[in-house]
Amino acid sequence: MKRLFAICLFALAAVSCQHAPAPGYADTPAVREQRSALTQDLLAMLPMEEQELPGARREARWLADTSYKAAAGIATINNPSLMGWFNNRMVNSSLNLCERGLCWHYQQDMYRELRRRKLQFFRIGCCVRDRGDGSEHNCVYLSPANANWPRAVILDPWLKNGRLITLNERDFRGDNWEDAPGPLEFLSSVYPENHNYPIEHWAQVKSGRRWNEYIPSWTPEGAATRQGKIMQQNMQNGLKARGGKLTNY
Repeated sequence: MKRLFAICLFALAAVSCQHAPAPGYADTPAVREQRSALTQDLLAMLPMEEQELPGARREARWLADTSYKAAAGIATINNPSLMGWFNNRMVNSSLNLCERGLCWHYQQDMYRELRRRKLQFFRIGCCVRDRGDGSEHNCVYLSPANANWPRAVILDPWLKNGRLITLNERDFRGDNWEDAPGPLEFLSSVYPENHNYPIEHWAQVKSGRRWNEYIPSWTPEGAATRQGKIMQQNMQNGLKARGGKLTNY
């Protein structure tokens, strides 16, 4: 029965697959325009006296560029087989049909990539839509440094497998989105500003005891798990292939 289930999943993958973006996707003219638009959206959230500051403009540009590039790079590492919710079935399968690809995996990965630089004018947060109702969706968001939720731009790298979707406040207000300080507290302890974890690093790995039980990857128990060992090998292989460079973008 398990074999039949696996065959059905792979057959569906063959006809409805959307792989991660091709190399260079984030530097195509269309995505460059999107990066510029996100830069302006970020600056527009700042107080008027900050919007023209060179440091604020550089930071907004870096966040926008990195968000699009990291989204594509994360999808390549996670190697999604299907879009969105069906990919979750493969990740959650006891057959280990796919190691990564849940929305909160992408949330953690995007947070990791945006913490590679110390921020002055903006901050990174975590948010969730439809918390606890079976269709929960997790993302990160960017806000001005001293602003509170929901003054934010939500970044969703998951829904289209690395093709970043952005939501401004006018787009998500009233749509059951809320701030998620719990994941933020955890992730900020894992990934400090200016960290040097490679893009293959996972904050959490499957425990191996139950399909939906995850544990911190840096603990002895986490390192000893099947996914912990895969992560270590992925990091070694990635760093070697890139000549020590931490990211694939």
